[in-house]
Amino acid sequence: MPQQHKRDLQNELEDLSYELNIVLEAMLLYAGAKREKLEDLVRLYIDKIDEILENSQKEGVDEILEVVEYLKTHHNEFFIS
Repeated sequence: MPQQHKRDLQNELEDLSYELNIVLEAMLLYAGAKREKLEDLVRLYIDKIDEILENSQKEGVDEILEVVEYLKTHHNEFFIS
């Protein structure tokens, strides 16, 4: 694979990662996350997602909603009361 193509793919992955992080932050804020706790909540979301969904029967968007509901229930210190 040519070097330029590799760089282009790497840049594209970085851009997508950035955009995905913004969408995750927006979703969590919309769900009632405290803005000052957002960075820690994103980290917690990423750390816990596999564990939370390990025995889940949900798919697609419903998986994501299940994770958010779990976080709101079990880590409510990150959310506005």
